[in-house]
Amino acid sequence: MIDTKQLWENVLVNIELTISKANFTTWFKDTYILRVEDGIVHLSVPNEFAKDWLATKYHRDILNALRSFADHIRGLEYTVKKDFRRKEETERPVQTIPGSGELPLHDYYINKSDNLNPRYTFDTFVVGPYNELAHAAGRAVVEKPGIAYNPLFIYGKTGYGKTHLMQAVGNQMKKLYPSKKIYYVTSEKFAVDYINAVQSTKVNAFKEKYRQYDVLIMDDIQFLSGKEKSQEELFHLFNALYDNNKQIILSSDKPPHHIPDVEERLKSRFSAGMIVDVPEPDHESRMAIVRAKALQNNFLLGEEIIEFLSKNIEGSIRDLEGVLNSIIIQAQLKGRIPSILEIKHLIKDNARPKKSISVKDVIKKVSEFYDIDEASIYEKTRRKEVVKPRQLIMYILREDFRVSYPTIGQKLGGRDHTTVIHSCEKVRNDLKNDTILAQEISQIRMLLN
Repeated sequence: MIDTKQLWENVLVNIELTISKANFTTWFKDTYILRVEDGIVHLSVPNEFAKDWLATKYHRDILNALRSFADHIRGLEYTVKKDFRRKEETERPVQTIPGSGELPLHDYYINKSDNLNPRYTFDTFVVGPYNELAHAAGRAVVEKPGIAYNPLFIYGKTGYGKTHLMQAVGNQMKKLYPSKKIYYVTSEKFAVDYINAVQSTKVNAFKEKYRQYDVLIMDDIQFLSGKEKSQEELFHLFNALYDNNKQIILSSDKPPHHIPDVEERLKSRFSAGMIVDVPEPDHESRMAIVRAKALQNNFLLGEEIIEFLSKNIEGSIRDLEGVLNSIIIQAQLKGRIPSILEIKHLIKDNARPKKSISVKDVIKKVSEFYDIDEASIYEKTRRKEVVKPRQLIMYILREDFRVSYPTIGQKLGGRDHTTVIHSCEKVRNDLKNDTILAQEISQIRMLLN
């Protein structure tokens, strides 16, 4: 007969060594094994929030720990033993989570020596299908700084978590390699520092300052567009750091070769390592983000509201955070969670008008991306350099903008709808094995936003 109490205590000791104290207290408090049947461990958790988070973030770790003490265990299921939800969401009082990992007040301050925000860590970074490649690349850089993926170039629209990920890498390195000098800076601040150095005849001090770092994290490279002198200084700094195996991490709202008014030699160096994009988060990821952000504010939200927010707030993660902060303030003022109707008004206040894209816009952007004449898309030619862009235009119009097959055919030179269907299917099949094609489509989508 297995001693479930002892088994779980052993597992908890194992897990406590691998995660932060705050996360351990938040997620594993009041958990215990209900029973073990046919190799399946039935774990009791206090609420749905904890159930979802454990299943999403720690399931594999828990299962591996269980198996290390009882090798006959083959599965793990979660059972909520305390349900804090009520029938009417609007009647549910405000609930906060005690001990949910608040930092001491002095730990909220950004360290002026490295500009890193202590709240931007891997523990608070929500990983989903949309950003898992970027997250994995960031982790790889931490393990082998200056060797794996140097430079690491992360691009994506504003508000999708690029800065959080970059600073998480910096904070983790700071923790693992105390002797390394790490520095986070925006490209705009870099340019201002350089201008000030020139005006005060302290250029050599400027050079010495930036060349001393073992890890340089530069955000929003696109703001160097047109700043020739700052670009030249960055070019020489890049070479100095790179030649000495110092890690460089960069971000932009576009892939390197699509940033306007930046020298080609810089673009070439930006592209020399690993390039990863952070696209718009999918629905499940948005739900996970809402849960995580609520937790970081010591706040519990019901599944109905989480689902509603993730479906109805389009745009960046910052937009989600803005509405969530409004909900929290309303809840604290009223002593209860706002109703769905009240939340609709909050969303309306935060909503942005959608950007409309025409068929012609898509054709123009794809033609520019592949450097072909826009008029050739409409021709009856079967030239390879035209066929592929045309098929991608059809695919994007169908997948992203839900344009009908006949309309696509009509807009692209009067083609039959069966040709459009065939083209879309071909692209879908090619995407299963062609990673380069997937990256090209991702880059095109960025250009359309």
